[in-house]
Amino acid sequence: MDKKLTKESLERTFKLLSGRLDLAESNPVRLVICGGSALIATGLRQRTTNDADVVALLSATGELLNPDPLPAFLLEASAKVARDLGLKENWLNNEPSRNDGGLFQMGLPDGFADRLTQQFFGSRLTIYFISRLDQIHFKLYAAADQRDETHIADLRALKPTDAELLAAARWAMTHDVSEGFRMVLTELLNQMGYASVAKNI
Repeated sequence: MDKKLTKESLERTFKLLSGRLDLAESNPVRLVICGGSALIATGLRQRTTNDADVVALLSATGELLNPDPLPAFLLEASAKVARDLGLKENWLNNEPSRNDGGLFQMGLPDGFADRLTQQFFGSRLTIYFISRLDQIHFKLYAAADQRDETHIADLRALKPTDAELLAAARWAMTHDVSEGFRMVLTELLNQMGYASVAKNI
């Protein structure tokens, strides 16, 4: 069975990835990480995860870049880390921003880059974890889109305000403009006890 990542093992995993990039003398890489691993690393929630989701890359000048595809040298290094630590092979992936309907491709929340938290793991690997506000945006969208209890639990743990959820809901509706999605989103907000937000989307 593939090992789960905790706050401590996640840091160890990124350090090992950095070491693999050093051994390969690869180009420096800057990854913008969302999802469970970002929740764990930034202390927003105590839980485990089985992967690290790359929502964007960052250039040396701070420009957000499309992470699809991820660099081949990075995937090669991460596959070696997976074998070293017993993680699932694609523990590092770009699933949130893959293909035309991805988060990056459809548009990230306003001010997204300014809210990133930077962490260095050596000269060739820098990780940027997304903020609490952006987690609320992504988790609300994912919860409505997938109806996954993990996303809903994460969202509850973030204790969003009405204003934060309203902003997140309006952003989510730019990614799925269908009336069906708005209805699902409204139902979810009502179930979570945010009826006043549901009425305003």
